[in-house]
Amino acid sequence: MKISKVAKAGTLESNDVFIMVSPNEDNTVDIKLESIVMKQFGEQILKVIEETLKDLKVESVSLKAQDKGALDYTIRARVETAIKRAMES
Repeated sequence: MKISKVAKAGTLESNDVFIMVSPNEDNTVDIKLESIVMKQFGEQILKVIEETLKDLKVESVSLKAQDKGALDYTIRARVETAIKRAMES
């Protein structure tokens, strides 16, 4: 899937995650994560984001995530929504 524009999903509210995706000229997946639970769950959050991108067949994207304690299913939903919005014309 090709990302054609900047898109966002989610909020900065407690138990949510804010995701912003944009095209990546390097044709790589670049993930930047900020989380209030980085020490405890940072690796798991990154794993969920990476798996979701892989499932959506995204090979080139710049993704910024600001996590406020979201559960896995919320992270998946926000990433998927942002990616789909970024592909709309």
